[in-house]
Amino acid sequence: MPTAGLDFGTAVDPIAHIIRLALTPVFLLLSIANLLNVFSARLALVGDRAEQATKALETADTDDAPELRRQLRQLYRRSLALDAAVILASVAKAGVCIAVLLLFVGALGDEAVALVLLVAFGGAVVCALGAILAYAAEMLMAGTGVRAELAHGERRHVMNFLRRSHTGT
Repeated sequence: MPTAGLDFGTAVDPIAHIIRLALTPVFLLLSIANLLNVFSARLALVGDRAEQATKALETADTDDAPELRRQLRQLYRRSLALDAAVILASVAKAGVCIAVLLLFVGALGDEAVALVLLVAFGGAVVCALGAILAYAAEMLMAGTGVRAELAHGERRHVMNFLRRSHTGT
């Protein structure tokens, strides 16, 4: 009856085990790549919105200019949050790549690699978490900006209504 301590494997088994271990970080790499795609799409939207607000500010009247400046400040803060998310995600990807490389180097028998591997993969996970938190902050800013814009538009609509009703037009 075989026991748990017996090894019936071949010489290829240690290499196959290393490849299986390396697949887990590869899934993290793919997830971070998807996050970077989302971040870049959001950053493009923020850039487009900032361009629209800047052009509108050039021709804005004195009533609309403060709101457009407020929108530009909000877009600037959102772009900073997205920049942080992109940087952290990129560092996380680099950390995962280092971790995968160290898995293969560690298979050569160097015990000192274990600590570096732990730091690289742990750092990658921390950076990925930071990127997700920076993205969450940007999303909250976007939601706040949308609500403020809707409130401003509603106030403008009410003011126009009051002007028309006051002047009798």
